[in-house]
Amino acid sequence: MEAPLGIIWIGLLASLGAGLMTGVGAVPVLFGRRPSQRWNDAMLGFAAGVMLSASHFSLILPALDSGTGTYGGTLAAALVAGVGIALGAGFVGLLNIVLPHEHFVSGPEGADPGAIARIWLFVFAITIHNFPEGMAVGVGFGGGDVANGMSLAIGIGLQNAPEGLAVALALAGQGYARGWAFAVALLTGLIEPVGGLFGVWAVHASTMILPLGLSFAAGAMLFIISHEIIPETHRHGHQAAATTGLTAGLILMMLLDVTLG
Repeated sequence: MEAPLGIIWIGLLASLGAGLMTGVGAVPVLFGRRPSQRWNDAMLGFAAGVMLSASHFSLILPALDSGTGTYGGTLAAALVAGVGIALGAGFVGLLNIVLPHEHFVSGPEGADPGAIARIWLFVFAITIHNFPEGMAVGVGFGGGDVANGMSLAIGIGLQNAPEGLAVALALAGQGYARGWAFAVALLTGLIEPVGGLFGVWAVHASTMILPLGLSFAAGAMLFIISHEIIPETHRHGHQAAATTGLTAGLILMMLLDVTLG
């Protein structure tokens, strides 16, 4: 089934806008302002809350609703959604094994990480994780529900800001020029339109794929939340601030989803 050109463009532009929020988040580095570690952990917690809420309200629930009609029952829809979540989490997990990258906490991992400078492995990790986020936006639009796609784009854009700041601060802390650190942080978000375009195309390949695509994107995001973001927010002893941020992000994304959807 061929995707309508308008939906393709909307999905592409929305995922691009969400990706560019990494640059918005990195703006403080241009002025030499470094937020406190507590504030940084709270913002990363906020990002985790937005992603957690988006994965449930904007991806898993629509996958169940769509799957009930597509597969002829709630049990079949739940089973397909479960498979999709597992595949999405497994996909990002496989990327973590195969591709060289730098975890927030545990250090280098993957194929020959010693061949790339430590700080660039971290930047590469952020870039890798932006692909499934862009794909989630594309899948949201590809299902034909523009409101759901917009809520996903806004939510993922909001959580991209602290990720962009983290990249910029990491580079600036290693002596890179502020402008260069900002530019790299901005560029890490540009993988999202690629994921968005793939997501739009995938769900239009067959109506049977939509519930699986939605739940796949949710699984990918859940893996990132559990494997990367939450451990980082708890590493410096600011668990209370991080949990407050997570709760705020979850509530805000829920309100966005209800309002826009």
